[in-house]
Amino acid sequence: MIDTGRTVIEVAGELSVDKGSLARWVRDQRRRLGTVAGGRDDPLSPAERAELVRLRRQVAEQEKDFAFLGKAN
Repeated sequence: MIDTGRTVIEVAGELSVDKGSLARWVRDQRRRLGTVAGGRDDPLSPAERAELVRLRRQVAEQEKDFAFLGKAN
């Protein structure tokens, strides 16, 4: 998916997007996938990844609740 062996410059040219933007998107996606340690020496464990997913869902639900409550005031 993200690691096809092709260079950022090559893909950016094909997609007509800025190579710097594409490089940031790829780096951010790798961090989300846990393939880049983000300051750690190892990626997230399956349990850590599951917890992260659960917490992100919880935050998204709470943000929806806050938005609803903000409109109700």
